[in-house]
Amino acid sequence: MIQGYFGSKGELFFEIELIAADGSRIIVDALLDTGFTDWLAVDTQDVESLGWSFQEQEEKQTALGVATFSLYQGAVCFDGQEMKIPVVVGDGIPEILIGLSWLENLRLVVDRKAGILTLESFSD
Repeated sequence: MIQGYFGSKGELFFEIELIAADGSRIIVDALLDTGFTDWLAVDTQDVESLGWSFQEQEEKQTALGVATFSLYQGAVCFDGQEMKIPVVVGDGIPEILIGLSWLENLRLVVDRKAGILTLESFSD
């Protein structure tokens, strides 16, 4: 189970580890964006510092319309489990985002009044 925290405006944040191509690890707070349907989104400058592998260009629908993004192969450690995931990369992404793809395998529990925010496996 992963404990999250609420931002000042009620945002949902979770700590994840990004694993660079050289094996080094960087712990970051990632915003769960329920309007984002992929696994992870990062800014171009972040992916360059991680040394992740470019895969392809892809058009995606955003709140502002269709935009072209680069897709990279990234590695993360989430709740002690290392995994390779596709990463959406673009200029001007202000926060590291995790999207709804995480909810395919994890249960999101949110009770803002009680201060409970967790991502947990279905067997927990």
